[in-house]
Amino acid sequence: MTTAETTTALSDGAQLALDTVHQRAVQGIPSKGINVMEHAILERVAGAEPGAYRSKPEKTYLAFQKAAGACVIDQWIPRNPLGMGDKGFAGGPRGATTGLEQIVVDERLIDSPEAVAAHLEEVALPRLERAAASFDEDARVAEILAKEAEVQALFGGSILKTGYQFVKFPKMRYGAYGYENYFMAYALYPDVIERHFARQADVALLNNAAAARAYAEGALPPLYRLDHDMADGRGTLVDIASLDRIWFPHFARCLAPMLKTDVRMIWHCDGNLMEMVPRLIEAGVRGFQGFQYEHGMDYKRICAMKDRNGDKLIIQAGVSVTTTLPHGTARDVGDQMKWLVENGPRTGLFLGCSSSVAPGVPWENIETLIEGFKYYQQHGRS
Repeated sequence: MTTAETTTALSDGAQLALDTVHQRAVQGIPSKGINVMEHAILERVAGAEPGAYRSKPEKTYLAFQKAAGACVIDQWIPRNPLGMGDKGFAGGPRGATTGLEQIVVDERLIDSPEAVAAHLEEVALPRLERAAASFDEDARVAEILAKEAEVQALFGGSILKTGYQFVKFPKMRYGAYGYENYFMAYALYPDVIERHFARQADVALLNNAAAARAYAEGALPPLYRLDHDMADGRGTLVDIASLDRIWFPHFARCLAPMLKTDVRMIWHCDGNLMEMVPRLIEAGVRGFQGFQYEHGMDYKRICAMKDRNGDKLIIQAGVSVTTTLPHGTARDVGDQMKWLVENGPRTGLFLGCSSSVAPGVPWENIETLIEGFKYYQQHGRS
């Protein structure tokens, strides 16, 4: 099975993205697809009639991405804005981290850290052990290639599809158990939490051997974004020393198959994770995406860093979706884009947004953002 890199003529923007993934010297700077949540903006940029997004979300969302100048997309989430209204979240099912009053997992009430630990030991750990024992590498390779080919075929040669959600690693399960009880369990029962990280890593190691094969057999573009929120504006969600003891060793261990490939794995930056940056690089991460500058992420310092092989990092720089876009002026948007370019690496730089763009951003700021993407694609730093 092959991909657009080997079989489809790429547009100038998609080829620019591919060259940038390979960290070749290029004139222009490619842009990532952006996840704008306000339907009226999606429709206006796409040139669609009002209401088109809700009636034809995939078609309208893709038309928006093309009109906005997207060169590359990793996370394809065309239906994500459906839960939004003009002023924000428009209702829907609540989850463990979004106001669910009673958290139930596998018919067990999660109302204490003890309940978390018990579920991990009695349900989650045995489930992971069974998953490792029954893992089918050939089937997983085929699944990865089929999904990547499906989205790339949808894009044609106009946008490059890069990797997301199929390389695995241990994650904190606050999304299932809720923040309060999970993090109390993390503090009170670190041995149980580490065993959970270890068993996740066992399955991830098998999965990532399949992912490495998929990259080789499918000639997939060698870029992958790792994504798991582990910090807020104050710093890491748990003490960094505890991560050194019980998370980083398992994180690094399960990435081993991918480190034998030429795939550039980059990390999504949420909050202030400056303490994690050198540790992630040491584990094999080769770049970063997002950046919440307002919370202490030192963009200039990170852009000057090298990966553990001494090569420059891939940087997907984002205009801030929490300060500049919603609260700044169009000039502020242009100035931040210029600053990102001037202080970014000379190769391997992409432009985008720091995260999803919530409803309420002034049209003039969106317009300036898109104009900036297209300008830097054509002119680069000149």
